[in-house]
Amino acid sequence: MSNVIEAIKKRSSTRGYTAEPLTDAELQTLIHAGLQAPTAANKQEIHFTVLKGDNPILAELEEEKNRLRDITAPEHNFYYEAPVVVILSADSSYRWSPLDAGIAVENMALAAEDLGLGNLIIGCIFDAIRGEKKEYFSKALKFPENYEYEIAIAFGHKAMNKEPHTYDADAQVTCL
Repeated sequence: MSNVIEAIKKRSSTRGYTAEPLTDAELQTLIHAGLQAPTAANKQEIHFTVLKGDNPILAELEEEKNRLRDITAPEHNFYYEAPVVVILSADSSYRWSPLDAGIAVENMALAAEDLGLGNLIIGCIFDAIRGEKKEYFSKALKFPENYEYEIAIAFGHKAMNKEPHTYDADAQVTCL
């Protein structure tokens, strides 16, 4: 069986990371996996903002997310203390940007699994990053003009393992 199919079967959301940083080679492999993702009409409109887990803007995003959700003391931040977070933004006027960003983040998640790294695909900051502080966060994260948040992903070395989710193919698939 191919490495891709094995990575798909093994991948699960990681919610616990060691303090070990990613190597430059690991990070470059993950970024290139995202850059190599197909985009509608080959527009290549996805922008990747790479942050170390201790970047202060991540704490500000966490604070805004918690304020909007009326959460006072979560056990973990939204990226579970991963050493790297990549935020994907895209052209807000292009109708296929959300889909293209999703494809890119899945490429990155599968590449991480193949490298033996943990990853967590993140959508929970959507309201915080696109809400009343949208301009502030867009500028702080250096999004290109007219770009907006689509999705994010955290990476790190796994401190725990989790079984991939189960599914019910009979209920979820219709063949006509």
